[in-house]
Amino acid sequence: MYDFESEPPYEEMERMAEQLMTRTKHRPTVGIICGSGLSSLADLLGDNDIIPYSEIPNFPCSTVKGHSGQLIFGKLSGRSVVCMKGRIHPYEGHPMWKCAMPVRLMKLCGIKYLIVTNAAGGLNPSFNNGDIMIIKDHINFPGLSGNHPLRGVNDERWGPRFPALNGAYCVELRELVRKIALEKGAGDFLREGVYCMLGGPNFETVAEVRMLQLLGGDCAGMSTCHEVIVAKHCGLGVIGLSLISNKAVSDYAAREYANHDEVLATALQRSKLLENIVSGVVAELTG
Repeated sequence: MYDFESEPPYEEMERMAEQLMTRTKHRPTVGIICGSGLSSLADLLGDNDIIPYSEIPNFPCSTVKGHSGQLIFGKLSGRSVVCMKGRIHPYEGHPMWKCAMPVRLMKLCGIKYLIVTNAAGGLNPSFNNGDIMIIKDHINFPGLSGNHPLRGVNDERWGPRFPALNGAYCVELRELVRKIALEKGAGDFLREGVYCMLGGPNFETVAEVRMLQLLGGDCAGMSTCHEVIVAKHCGLGVIGLSLISNKAVSDYAAREYANHDEVLATALQRSKLLENIVSGVVAELTG
């Protein structure tokens, strides 16, 4: 085992993927990352092989409530998938490349598509708790300040030095999600918008919420963007879903406060519907 201070070489990542493949009979084409309180998505997988993060060399471990820390291979809607039951956040002390490393590992395990889910605070005044937002774009604040998952030497075997991110959340996949979500009865609370990633772990100040609203943000969270950037860099199709778990506070006179228990409670409320949407989407992905 190595203790890398920077991203492992491509060859080492290949070895890690090969080791994982010896521990499962599945050959996944879809990867799923479960957000806060959304780990029930992973419980849908049948005929599964469960590998704790702690048993994967050089793999970061999750420490946040609602993130179990297991890589699960199994069947969903008749397709082989791999699911991260618990994601890795930069605020836990990991460098950005390490938080996104699981995406590259899943790529080497064979996935063609990545579905990322998260629980996020609603910035858009028209959004309500329990709404489901299809991500159409993002604002990556850590990346704008140089804290970026692609920082460092670029290996062209992953992707180009300067990847374009317009179309990271491609129109065709967003339309597929919309179709499935409407079929599953989510029409009254289905939204589409821009996700803002902040460093965390604190929730936003009133001034920060107002700034994000002025910039066109519809919801805010502490994850996702680095995973999507790496997925796009290495050629994966990306689907992003945000569960609006709380309303961001934009009024200095307000007496309510955002808290993680509220996030988990809202996730529990919508978990079954999200499971149905993700299952339906996976069933229609090809390749």
